[in-house]
Order: sequence, then C-alpha cells, then structure tokens
Amino acid sequence: MLIFGLKKKKNRKPGVFCIGILRKEGVQKININVKLEKKASVQSFAHCLFPRAERVTHIMYATVEVGEKAQMKYSENHYQGNQGGIEVIPKASVKVGKGGRYFTDFNLTNGRVGKLNIDYLIELDEGAVTELITRLFGHANDEIKIKERIVLARTNSRGLIKTRVALEDESSSEVVNIAEGKAEGARGHMDCMEIVKDKATAKAIPIVDVSHPLAKITHEAVIGSIDKKQLETLMAHGLGPEQAVDLIVKGILR
Repeated sequence: MLIFGLKKKKNRKPGVFCIGILRKEGVQKININVKLEKKASVQSFAHCLFPRAERVTHIMYATVEVGEKAQMKYSENHYQGNQGGIEVIPKASVKVGKGGRYFTDFNLTNGRVGKLNIDYLIELDEGAVTELITRLFGHANDEIKIKERIVLARTNSRGLIKTRVALEDESSSEVVNIAEGKAEGARGHMDCMEIVKDKATAKAIPIVDVSHPLAKITHEAVIGSIDKKQLETLMAHGLGPEQAVDLIVKGILR
C-alpha cells in the first residue's frame, strides 16, 4: 500500500515509483491513497516492469483527492515482455476540488499487452480540469478494455479523454468513454482513435450524458486501417511497406 499527501506546497522534484514482478509467475496487488491539500502540487512517474510474465496478475486500486487549486500530474509506463501472459487491472477513483487540476497518461506501446482492463472515474468540482491520455499497442491475441468516465459536476468544470490504440494480428480492443455534463459552463471532449491491421478488431463506445442546458460535451471516434495516402507518401520517400506502417503507428502513439 502506498499512502502520501502534500500540504500547501509544491514538490519540485517528481516522485518516481518502480513497480513490477521479475519472475514468470505471480500476483501483485497495490493500493494507492493520495491526498493533496489546498494549492499543493505534485508530479510523479510510475515504471511498471514485467519482462518475463507468463502467468502474472497486476491489480492496482487508487483513490485520489486533489484539493482546492491543487495540481497532480501522473504518468504510468509499462513494459510487459513479449510472452503476453499478464493481466493488468488498474482502477482509480479521483475527486478534483474547486479549481484543481488532474492530468494522467498511461502508456503501453512496447512489448505485449496481454489482458488489460482499465476502469477510471474522475469527478470534478467548480472550475476543475482533468485530462486523461491513454496510448496502447496490441499484438498477437492481446485483449484491451478501457472504461474512462469523467463527471463534470460543477460550474465551468472541464475534461478531456484522449485514447490512441494500435492493433495488429488478432488483438482486440473495446474503448468506452463517458462524459457527463451536469452544470452550467461544463465542457467535455472525448477523442478516440484506433488503428487496425491484419485480423485485429476494435470497438469504440462514446457515451454523452448532459443534464444541464448550458453544459456541452463533444466526441470524436475514428476506427480504421492505415491511411493509404500516408503510406504511399512514405514509400515514395524510400521506406519499405513495413517501415512505413511502423512509422505511422509510432506517430499515432507518440
């Protein structure tokens, strides 16, 4: 269990956490509790390493409270080897206070995904802002499930959910983005792009829930193959087909 809090100060040096299992088999359960008081600020990075995973389960549950005018930036990067024998289950419940800021990004673009099931809930107070960014690359028979929900509960709260997923072989993904506008001036946007190759399959489900006449939620979802014009342009500059596809995918996930 990781528990930490900050009181009315800025943490100039980012926190770095190294988490993982080096064995081929194992179960890891992590509980994270974070509380930032008024005007506190923190930035943290988590490096999650499972290089030999064949039968590994990684479960993470986080509760986060970002106080009034406080700010938290959190970046999580995974490397899970090439065996695909891992199940990752991250769940987070976040409350952002008046004028607070919460930014997070989740990256898993090297090695196999295995099975991934993300479930995040972010609730925002007056004038609060959140941004969730997820980048994933699925291979072989990887299974990806993402559910991210932002609740714009108070006046002038704002939120962005941005998802980038590339899939090849027989991998699959299901992305559920939910944005709820409940107050005057609430603004939300969901931006999902999924690129598929081979026999991969992708599904995007944007859910817009507006219960105030002066709230506004927008969404954009794109699912498709590699753009033919981009591919031809890169090949005309001397790249082979596989090199061109790799470059386009890396650009999408950057």
